[in-house]
Amino acid sequence: MKTLKHYSIISLLLLSFSCNISPKKINYGSDGCHFCKMTIVDKVHAAEIVTKKGKVYMFDATECMINFMDEFDTTEIELYLSNNYTEPEVLINATKATFLISENIPSPMGAFLSAFKNKADAEKTLSEKGGDLYTWTELLSHLKD
Repeated sequence: MKTLKHYSIISLLLLSFSCNISPKKINYGSDGCHFCKMTIVDKVHAAEIVTKKGKVYMFDATECMINFMDEFDTTEIELYLSNNYTEPEVLINATKATFLISENIPSPMGAFLSAFKNKADAEKTLSEKGGDLYTWTELLSHLKD
C-alpha cells in the first residue's frame, strides 16, 4: 500500500510540472510566426498565446495573434502576450496593455500596432509619434471592423 501511495504522489508531481503555463523565450531570427509563417525578427512587436494546457503559439506581430484567434477556440487560451514597445523582448499581458496605432511606428505586418505595459508610456510615445490609443477590447473591435 505504501508503494501505491508513493507512485500516486510521484504521478501527481509529474503531472503538475508537465502542464507549465508560461511564456517561452522567442528566438528572434529563427522562430516562425504561427499565423503568417514569417520569421520573427522584430523584438518590439512579437506576441505569444499560451493555452490552458501550456502550448505556446508565437507570432511576429500582435495583429497576427489577433488574426489567429479567428481560427482558434479562444476558450482554450490562458495568456495573451505582446512585446512591450519600451522594453524590447519583454512580453506583457496583452489584455492589460495599452496599444498605439501610429503610422510613424512600422510593425512587421503593416498594422502600425505597438503594445505598452502602461498607459503613461503609450501617451508619451503618442505625443511624439501621433496615432490613436486602444485598450485590448477596443483594439479587438477596431481590427474586426
